[in-house]
Formats: sequence, C-alpha cells, structure tokens
Amino acid sequence: MTNPDFLATFAPPVMESRRWLEGVTFPPDRPLINVSQAAPTAPPPAPMRQAMAEMILNEPASHLYGPVLGLPDLRAEVAGQWSQAYGGEIAADQVAITSGCNQAFCAAIATLAKAGDAVLIPTPWYFNHKMWLDMSGIESRLLPVEANMLPDVDRAAAMLDSRVKAILLVTPNNPTGAEYPAELVRAFYDLAKARGIALIVDETYRDFDARSAAPHDLFNDPDWAGTLIQLYSFSKAYRLTGHRVGAMVAARARLAEVEKFLDTVTICPNQLGQRGALFGMQNLGQWLAGERAEILDRRAAINEGMRALPDWKLLGSGAYFAYMEHPFARASDQVARELVQKAGVLMLPGTMFAPTLSKGGDGSAERQMRIAFANVDRAGIGRMFQRLGGFS
Repeated sequence: MTNPDFLATFAPPVMESRRWLEGVTFPPDRPLINVSQAAPTAPPPAPMRQAMAEMILNEPASHLYGPVLGLPDLRAEVAGQWSQAYGGEIAADQVAITSGCNQAFCAAIATLAKAGDAVLIPTPWYFNHKMWLDMSGIESRLLPVEANMLPDVDRAAAMLDSRVKAILLVTPNNPTGAEYPAELVRAFYDLAKARGIALIVDETYRDFDARSAAPHDLFNDPDWAGTLIQLYSFSKAYRLTGHRVGAMVAARARLAEVEKFLDTVTICPNQLGQRGALFGMQNLGQWLAGERAEILDRRAAINEGMRALPDWKLLGSGAYFAYMEHPFARASDQVARELVQKAGVLMLPGTMFAPTLSKGGDGSAERQMRIAFANVDRAGIGRMFQRLGGFS
C-alpha cells in the first residue's frame, strides 16, 4: 500500500525535465543551455571553502550532532543582521536553522495545519511548496495572480474560511521573479493578523532583490511574532546548496514545536554548512554584493533580449527568474520538450507551476514558461534568445 496523498502528488519537476535530455545529443558548437533550475552550480567562493576545510581539520564539533535549532552563533548573527536590515527587533531565540529552506517550509506547515486544513498560495506556485501540501493532505487554496504577477489582497480575503490556517507569499517570487511591493506584503500581513492566521513569507531570494530599501516593514510591528513566519536560504547567497542550510524566523512558541519536527527528521542541521554560512555572513558581504550586481545585470539582459522575441511576452522578472508567455498554439509542456530537441534549451513549462485546463486551470499554465538564469551569464542569455528566435 502507498499513501494516496503521495500517489496524487506530481513528480519533482526538475527531475522530470532532466529526463527530457535522455537520448538527445548536443553538438560541441551548440551545447545545451540549461535554464531549468535556479540552484547555483558553482561551488562556494574560495575563502569560504578554505575556511570550511580548516573547520574539517580543526573543529571536532563540525562532525558531531549539534543543537536541533542550529548553532547559537549563527542564530544570533541572523537575528542581528535581520534586525538591522528590516529595522525591527529579532532575538536569537526567534531564529531556527534548518536543513535548507524547503525543510523550513515543511516544518512551519507541520506546526500550523493538519490533513483537511488549507493554506492560501498565490499561483503560479513554487512546486515544492505545492508538493508538501499535497503529500500532507492539506488543501492548496489557489489564489491566481493578476496581470502584473501580484496577488490581490481583497480577492484573497474573500477566499479565507475557517479551514485556512496560513497565507503563503514568496518574494522575490519563484517562479515569476516578481518583487512584491512592501505595501502589498503589509496588506497581506494585516489580513492574516486580523483573521488570526499565519503569514509565511519565503524570502529565499532576498539577497538579489533589486530594491535597496528593506523589502517590507513587518518586523517593525512589536507583535510580528504572533503572525509572521519568515523563511530564508543560505544556498542561494553563498552557493551552499549541497550543505543544506536554511533559516526560519518565528515566535519562540512556534520554534518549540518546530524543534519536535526537526529532531524527528534530521536531528540537527549540517554542522559544516552552518559554520560556512556563519563565515559568509561575517566575512563575505562585499562578495555577496558582487553576486547581486551580476544577477541584476542578467535580469537587465533578459529585459533587453525580449526585443528579439516580439511574439513572446515577459510577464515578470527578478532575482533568478523570468516568466514568459510563449506565442505557440501548443501547450507549454510540449513546447518545452521541443525546445530541448530543436533549440538545445531546457526550461520549465508553466504546467509545472499552475493547474492545467484538465485540472481546473484557466489555461494560462499552457501558455507560460519559466527561465531560471542564475547559471547563465549575459552572453549565454544572448545565445538563448537567438535560439528562441529561431524556434517555431
């Protein structure tokens, strides 16, 4: 027997897309352009790798179990830097370190909702969020975004009932790249607070936000911990993908329940990865600023490149992502497979981020594509547009 909720959950999209490469050869003069996954493929910067190598040799604790909620020094560093960045007050014991941001989301949901409950999620969704809700038997209450790729708070309010235990926002957004205005995030916070439910704000890509000011002011509310759960990933900032280090900022009482989940699943976060993240936060601010500038330049290259695709429409761009509408009569999942074979480009179709027509969708998923440009520089983006322009 297999849990029916698992059977009803779709397969991991990135793994599914990799299977499209089987049996396809790419000539040396026209290699594959892979814009399917946002995770950095380069290793951490050399100073971090050197520091981590020394930790392996000289810090015995980096090989042992540690505190379930993470290293105290890293929790304190997050609390201090976040308090300064957002202009609020966050204590170290309101921070938990997790084995990646996905685990932070799973832990948060596990403490908020049970099978039969619901979570309101803007659509297009981040697929791992949708997968966890499906596997948990929790309804994903789908809130379609408007034409600007932003969710509408009044429409959301009309969708809330006693079964909805949380509202989820991702900003900068995966998959659309949209940066949610601070006043919109505040409006959703006020809605959640008024209804007595949680607001989960996934800020995995906060380090690559184009805005210089704080992306929201929620931590300014002295009572933020009664409503807000913030999620973060060190993987994107410091290329620590394989070390699995994320963070959650939440109420102390919430983290007491999160500790039960984490202790049961992984016991503690990766010790070496946590130490690497701490080194990065304390020593690599200038390097990270350079990474942000590079990503913003790639975003500009995306916006400029759209001139070569007059029949395509750019729906959103930001952080690691561009979300587009293709001009073809066939569905995006078919277009994505054809792009691999005919253009040597691997991207993900909108059908992986929203319900299809056959599942009650409005047909937008069949017209949309996600481009993840974290691992493609300006020149590579230019080559991608050339190939897209020649595809029919």
